[in-house]
Parts: sequence; structure tokens; C-alpha cells
Amino acid sequence: MLTLIKQSPLSAKIGMLIILINLGTVLLAPQIAPYGETELIGDVWAPMSAEHLLGTDQLGRDMFTRVLYGARNTISIALAIVFLSFGFGCSCGLLAATLGGWVDQLLGRVVDVVMAFPTLIFALMVLSVLGTSIPTLIFVIAILDSTRVFRVSRAVAMDIEVMDFVEVARLRGEGLWWIMCNEILPNALPPLIAEFGLRFCFVFLFISSLSFLGLGIQPPTADWGSMVRENAGAISFGIFSPMFPALAIAVLTIGVNLVVDWMLKRSSMLRA
Repeated sequence: MLTLIKQSPLSAKIGMLIILINLGTVLLAPQIAPYGETELIGDVWAPMSAEHLLGTDQLGRDMFTRVLYGARNTISIALAIVFLSFGFGCSCGLLAATLGGWVDQLLGRVVDVVMAFPTLIFALMVLSVLGTSIPTLIFVIAILDSTRVFRVSRAVAMDIEVMDFVEVARLRGEGLWWIMCNEILPNALPPLIAEFGLRFCFVFLFISSLSFLGLGIQPPTADWGSMVRENAGAISFGIFSPMFPALAIAVLTIGVNLVVDWMLKRSSMLRA
């Protein structure tokens, strides 16, 4: 693993560093943050100072603290959604590719119906009806995102499923589950891992968009998308409070994409 990291290009190393910093923030936010997540400690939109490194927000809460907790909440929920969507989408995709026939047709048509609706509009409609609690948010976005994972995993698995070593496993009498887990999945991992990074970026930005629209993570829980919306009025007064969470969103997205680009080049046998 260390050898692989050493051989990676500079862009990938920068991306890994950004990801590690954000993961460290997720784990250590309560220890790093100088104040409580919802603690009122200063004036509204106070400027940056030694006490408040990034100033304060629209209620007088420490912006640096809110950004740290926002990383913890937004990234944790995005990871939960991506793991759930990949577990469901990959299972269905591998099953459809391995069995084929009516199973493939049924699953494919269900996915087509869900994907026929614009994702953002569909999510807004469902969340407006079911509410915006965190479990509901995770479930709704995971179901929507699993359709994309299904398409990718099915396409990759169908290319592998026709190879000789899979046919040999069938002739040996291996069961469906064994073939999926021991023959197809290991060979499909490189593109699926890269797709995991891309899906994380999409989900991460999608959660931020929903929060910006008021249907994502709800106050007083810190979230980068809602922090941009809540502090947008500061721009009129020349205060850059909403720029900090927006910058955090952009930097993490760029970092993940740098690593994903490197992984895609490796899996396609291209050189950086």
C-alpha cells in the first residue's frame, strides 16, 4: 500500500492529503473545535480574530467550530448513503448480470422508471412528503443513487461474466453466490472503487444542495450547505462568512476527484 502511494502522482497525493484531513476532522471535530456546535459566543458576523479564526455566523456562533462540525455531519451522512447505495446497487447489478433473463429485465425496467425522474426534483418531492429527518434523508438519497450504481456494476459484471474462468466455475458446479463473490466481484473492484469516489462526490454535493434549499440536514445541526444559505446575506455587507463552507465543499470535491482520476487511469492501464 505504501509503495502504491509513493508511486502515485503529485495530484493524487494532494487529493489523499485533503481526504485524510477531512476524515481526521470527522473523527476529531469535538476535540479540535474551540466551542460547542450550537454555542452562542459573540456578535453577529463578527470579523476574524484570535478568538474566532473565521469570525462568527448569523447567530453569533463560531464559524470555525461550525465548519468542523459541518464536515463531521455532512461527510458522515454522505458516507452512510454511499455505502448503503453501493451495497444495494452492486448486489442487484451483479445478480442481474449473473442470472440474466427475466431477473435482468425486471431489475433493469425498475431502474429505468426511477431514473426517468430528475433526481433533484424526485428527492424534493419525496422529502417534502416524508419529512427531512436524517434517516429519511439517507434512505431516499441511497435509493436514488443505487440506480446509478446498478447500471455501472451490471455493465462491468456483464463483461466479466462471459469470461472463461467464470464458465469454468459454473462447470465445476459452483453456486450463484460463490461465482458473484469470488469470480466476478474481485475482478470488478477497480472500476467500482473509482465509481465509489465519484458517487461520494455526487452525494456530498447533493446533500449540500438539498440543505441549501432547506430540505437537507436541518438546523441547528451544522452542515456546509445550510451554512452557505444561512449566511448568504453577509455578502451584501462585504463579509465572507458563507465563503468558508463553500470553499470546504469545493476543496473536498476536488481532492476526491484527484484520487478518483488516478485510480481510473490505473484501472484502465493508462499512465499519469
